Amino acid sequence: MSIRLVEDVSDHTYLVDGLAIKLTPASPWLGHQVRWDMSGHLKESVDLTRATCNVIMKFGPVKMLDKTYTLPDLLKRLGARLSGDHSPPPGPWRQTWNLRLPETVPVAEHRILLRARTGSGKNLLALDIALNFSHRFRPPITSGRAGSRIPDTADCR
Repeated sequence: MSIRLVEDVSDHTYLVDGLAIKLTPASPWLGHQVRWDMSGHLKESVDLTRATCNVIMKFGPVKMLDKTYTLPDLLKRLGARLSGDHSPPPGPWRQTWNLRLPETVPVAEHRILLRARTGSGKNLLALDIALNFSHRFRPPITSGRAGSRIPDTADCR
């Protein structure tokens, strides 16, 4: 089952092209880890340590958060860090992060708008993320019973 939790809303003005994101597990739950695998094509070299991310978190029409972080600071807040080449050259680009979702997020359906820019102000990527935390999710039961396990990955394009 493929669930579109993350939508790439970038256009031709963004430096990342053909972005694909895979989440494991497919249905993240509060206070637990989610693996974020991202791949795409960079149109030019980017210093990821200087990239900024504007994060807007909404609950319905209410804006709960509107804050800008550097990419390394945002990852640190989620229990991850930049890996690999921090200034990748143009061409194929991959990143994997193991993020921990905060338990303090209110139980609700959230829409997160993430807009990333390079240190020089160019558009890097734009994501719309829909997360349903209307229930406190628990890890899937893996006892082998039919129907007892939720899908463990989601491919997002």
